[in-house]
Amino acid sequence: MKKNIKEKLKRIKLLILDVDGVMTDGRIIMDDEGHEIKNFNVRDGHGLKILQRYGIKVAILTGRQSKVVEHRAKDLEIKDVYQKVFNKKEVFEKILNKHKLSPDETAFIGDDIVDIPVLRRVGFSAAVADAADVVTKSVDYVARNRGGHGGDKRGL
Repeated sequence: MKKNIKEKLKRIKLLILDVDGVMTDGRIIMDDEGHEIKNFNVRDGHGLKILQRYGIKVAILTGRQSKVVEHRAKDLEIKDVYQKVFNKKEVFEKILNKHKLSPDETAFIGDDIVDIPVLRRVGFSAAVADAADVVTKSVDYVARNRGGHGGDKRGL
């Protein structure tokens, strides 16, 4: 791993995640009654729990609203959940203020063009392997795995 990436990672106190396409594979399944189903990978959840044990806070910042996300966040003990966010950069600034953090103490993992304003602002930016090309060209790190497929086998 590049030395500058290691230095950036040492400062991180909060990881912020997009959901669809990052914590999931981006597919949304709906039944006849409109109930939503998303697939989450247990290895991703395990990795988040390990981060939390080491004192790294985790937050969710997503453009969609979903009960499924609320349930997953509760399961992972993620208390900072921001859904139905149209301006992620604006909410990101509120998160910084809430936690009294500077941008270089935060990391964000995204996958789509709407994530770029936050990806450009954080101390460490990452994308999943199947993120939009414009995103993978804008981040510090691109994971080997696709969104929702169990973290990065290389590790960080």
